[in-house]
Amino acid sequence: MPSLLDLLYGGLLTAWIPRAVYESCVKGKSRGGWSQKIRGKVPARQGTRRCIWLHGVSVGEILALRTLVSSIRKRFPEWDVVISSTTTTGMEVAQKSFPELNHIYFPFDFTWSVKRALSGIRPDVIVLAEQELWPQFIREAERRNVPVALINGRMSPRSFRQYRRFRWLTRKILRSLALIAVQNKDYAERFVELGASDTQMLVTGSVKYDAVETDRKNKRTETLRKCLNIRSEETVFIAGSTQDPEEQFCIDTYLKLRERFSELRLVIVPRHPERFEEVASMVQRMKLPLLRRSEMTSRNQWSPSEASGAKQAPVILIDTLGELASVWGLADIAFVGGSLSGRGGQNMIEPAAYGAAVMFGPDTWNFRETVESLTARDAVRVVKDKQELQEAVAYFLDNPQEVVRYGKAAQEFVTSQQGGTTRTVNGLVPFIEDAPNRRHSPHFRTTRNAGSLASQ
Repeated sequence: MPSLLDLLYGGLLTAWIPRAVYESCVKGKSRGGWSQKIRGKVPARQGTRRCIWLHGVSVGEILALRTLVSSIRKRFPEWDVVISSTTTTGMEVAQKSFPELNHIYFPFDFTWSVKRALSGIRPDVIVLAEQELWPQFIREAERRNVPVALINGRMSPRSFRQYRRFRWLTRKILRSLALIAVQNKDYAERFVELGASDTQMLVTGSVKYDAVETDRKNKRTETLRKCLNIRSEETVFIAGSTQDPEEQFCIDTYLKLRERFSELRLVIVPRHPERFEEVASMVQRMKLPLLRRSEMTSRNQWSPSEASGAKQAPVILIDTLGELASVWGLADIAFVGGSLSGRGGQNMIEPAAYGAAVMFGPDTWNFRETVESLTARDAVRVVKDKQELQEAVAYFLDNPQEVVRYGKAAQEFVTSQQGGTTRTVNGLVPFIEDAPNRRHSPHFRTTRNAGSLASQ
């Protein structure tokens, strides 16, 4: 019999379907895995080995799981690992990042889809990344004696206010979790105020700092440099995870500065794949040559010799998935999108790790603590509009020593924050080693030292 939550979800899904159809037909936004999401009809896991199910909602969370997956597989090679995602892009990146593992779409929180998915995967431990708190999924896992851990958890002031409105439900969900591993003490305190127990909490730092590359000479970045024919003497300005109208801001900046700085290159990496064509048209309308990553092979498609005479280097559009982490390694100057469009910002840790001179707008509430730390170290520039973006890029081009200084400060901050993966895995070990013989009983919570907030 459907629950009240099923009826609520059904109403929300019905109201959302017209928008999904519009985005699919008009904007080309791909949404897959409907049978798995709505019916829970995931591919059944074969064999009888123990299994850990790891979930990341989209691209950022999936990429952040890379070091965690590697560490778990190294420590527990006899276990199966299943990776789930909610979005189509997240699934594509998961398949690319972990080709040897099982991949599924995470079920919507309907009772039937949750039950069928759990029966198909038969997990012994479930690990949810960041803030995936679905009440019926967690309740069904608890009914089956499967411990559920939330890792790399965060709780922004905005999310905290929203969850607090339903504290009676939030408390019940949180108390059902075996472990809540969070990025910092502020988040831990908010979870406790919402109803979690001190003994469930573990402050680990963010695993995203461990998942980033710091070596610009890594194989993937060097392959991209060769493929795109970016020369060592050129200054590369990369606008990554951009949204409307940020691409236009960056193109205008490039047009304004390229005559004075002939070695300036522009690389644009839109946040959403359905906007690839729109951005390509935008570049062409400005009568700029365009080089699309999707059309490249391992052979060079554009020769540096064409930069002489009347021809100029093209604007590069990265219209592929899962490459931004490597693309950032090409950046001398980096603008992180979603920050001038009111979207809360995107991950600035990756370009900072490479030692780029990083800029972003004021809308960065998704990464408030990271922004505060980088700003306190004078390691980033915050630009409030297109004019300030142009001024900041010009400043870096006029003062290359400042590019080095900002980049060094940013990279040193990132490396100082690493270690979250090890702390997270250590927190998960009791559940992995004891599953399925021991459940996260109150006695188990109060006796284990790893989970105590007071011990941090």
